Amino acid sequence: MRMEITTFASHSYSDLPSAASMPTTSSSSTRPIRVIPMQHPNTNPTSSSLPPNVAISQWASKVRGMTWLQWLEFFLPCFRWIRIYKWREYFQVDLMAGITVGVMLVPQSMSYAKLAGLQPIYGLYSGFVPIFMYAIFGSSRQLAVGPVALVSLLVSNVLGSVADTSSELYTELAILLALMVGILECIMGLLRLGWLIRFISHSVISGFTTASAIVIGLSQAKYFLGYEIDRSSKIIPLVKSIIAGADKFQWPPFVLGSVMLAILLVMKHLGKSRKYLRFLRAAGPLTAVVLGTLFVKIFHPPSISLVGEIPQGLPKFSVPRAFEYAESLIPTAFLITGVAILESVGIAKALAAKNGYELDSNQELFGLGVSNVLGSFFSAYPTTGSFSRSAVNHESGAKSGVSGIVSGIIITCALLFLTPLFESIPQSALAAIVISAVIGLVDYDEAIFLWRVDKKDFLLWTITSSMTLFLGIEIGVLVGVGASLAFVIHESANPHVAVLGRLPGTTVYRNVKQYPEAYTYNGIVIVRIDAPIYFANISYIKDRLREYEVVVDSYTRRGPEVERINFVIIEMAPVTYIDSSAVQALKDLYQEYKLRDIQIAISNPNPDILLTLSKSGLVELIGKEWYFVRVHDAVQVCLQHVQSLKPGYESSQSSRSSTSDEKPSFLSQLFKPREESRTPTDLESGNGRPPLAPIRDSQSEPLLSKEH
Repeated sequence: MRMEITTFASHSYSDLPSAASMPTTSSSSTRPIRVIPMQHPNTNPTSSSLPPNVAISQWASKVRGMTWLQWLEFFLPCFRWIRIYKWREYFQVDLMAGITVGVMLVPQSMSYAKLAGLQPIYGLYSGFVPIFMYAIFGSSRQLAVGPVALVSLLVSNVLGSVADTSSELYTELAILLALMVGILECIMGLLRLGWLIRFISHSVISGFTTASAIVIGLSQAKYFLGYEIDRSSKIIPLVKSIIAGADKFQWPPFVLGSVMLAILLVMKHLGKSRKYLRFLRAAGPLTAVVLGTLFVKIFHPPSISLVGEIPQGLPKFSVPRAFEYAESLIPTAFLITGVAILESVGIAKALAAKNGYELDSNQELFGLGVSNVLGSFFSAYPTTGSFSRSAVNHESGAKSGVSGIVSGIIITCALLFLTPLFESIPQSALAAIVISAVIGLVDYDEAIFLWRVDKKDFLLWTITSSMTLFLGIEIGVLVGVGASLAFVIHESANPHVAVLGRLPGTTVYRNVKQYPEAYTYNGIVIVRIDAPIYFANISYIKDRLREYEVVVDSYTRRGPEVERINFVIIEMAPVTYIDSSAVQALKDLYQEYKLRDIQIAISNPNPDILLTLSKSGLVELIGKEWYFVRVHDAVQVCLQHVQSLKPGYESSQSSRSSTSDEKPSFLSQLFKPREESRTPTDLESGNGRPPLAPIRDSQSEPLLSKEH
């Protein structure tokens, strides 16, 4: 059914104030109603707004009130756990956790360096200084910092198009990239810009990491197959290259790599599934390296490539070079920074929650930045928090940054004494370590979950993973982030707007689509806007309001029979913000409604919204009497007016007044028309039918109070 909206002259709009003050002459006429008064804000600038320098003075006062210990904790977050460190209780578990992670980090760091196109020694360098610096400047007590697969792939993908992997320039660019990433992280931490990463949805991250894991796995295939394949971040060139070189396939590296990979996966599974065997998860990479080295030492297979000579000793201090390439590396630095933040901060927050302490994400950014900046002066390439090593660190019982320091000492010992032993490590064993680490990043369970729960997020996951696989990592990230932002903008510009109805027997108003038993009232539309109102969505909201005004849905309706909508009640409790464009649009909507004799009522705006409406003059324009604390209050007032606007209402009132002094006879009472016997409470049942039973619930109220 569609209700026609007429624009001919009517007394309804002009008579609203008089209707509100209409005298009551009998128990069956319009009665006074109980309405909670709305507290309107004082718009006097001197009382409602603070001086512009108040925030600065408050900040200065806070800074002056900081003690020397607070200053020390601000610049060196490690003092937060040093102050409360229980040496007898914590040191033993930190020592074991640090040794476990250190043993895991040594082979992994060399593997990830090879993935980045660098010599294995630079993986060890990247696990040396950064891990010590993070223990001092980082705020997480369980995060394990060092080389990771995803960042290594990004480094390889970008620098491979600039310089040859065997050249010195390639290494210099990787170190310069660490400096640039560190500076960006420090700036973001100091300016407290960590919130920017929240705009990248989890489905985009999952799709990106899944595609990247597949690319990483295929890029390591050359160490299994025994021949070179093209370096690329796209799946089609990689697959073509693998197929084209199939005639060069060699069995020994394939068998060795497959056996090492199987051992790693079995040890990882046992370590995850059985608590008493969880040490196997950390010992897997070391086991693969030791077994692979023993196999090479015993059988000397000529077709298996080895790591080769690794320099012994600690890295020397040196300033990063090749600054002439810095401008071309800026996009990559931003990309690596974003990926590093997403991986590290997410893991750090989860671990902090599990271990019962608070973590400042901006301090975390600053700690990662300092680690990369200082690491770049000691030949490190970009590092961040590792998911697998952090999980092992947490499961091993790490309580503080002491575990990170112990892991750093393990790396130091490896650099000083163990590098001659690393020369005979087979490349296929290192490739197996990389593949076993990235298999867990292939998140197909997340895709299935998204398909069941939210098709939009599944679409985002599919777009991001497909673009990353077929068009490359940079394009994949940009498309994924762009699609994520487009979804955010679309949801913001098309907010949820609901028509509310009253739940029977209560004064509660809820979405009629969610609660079909809720009923509405003739002549009144109650609308709830579930979002901030601003320039991007005000047009959509106005369209929905016009639609609800015209279209009469098949919901249960009660109250006096009227021909059209007289009132639109806007529930603004969910609205947290309204801008000037939205205010102007509401003014235009008010004027538009005024021409059609429709009155707007506002329900439950928060203080900030009400202050904005007051300053803009919208409160005075609509009228203070049309602002209500509750939806129910607005409905009571509007329904009273709707009843007064019924055809024949005035003549009925005058006839009642003329006969009020005459005592009705028994027959006249018996045959009295039902319409005249309706009480205001009957409005709740509608259509002239009295309610089945009076409502006795203490929480409910009649729409029109029976009190005089």
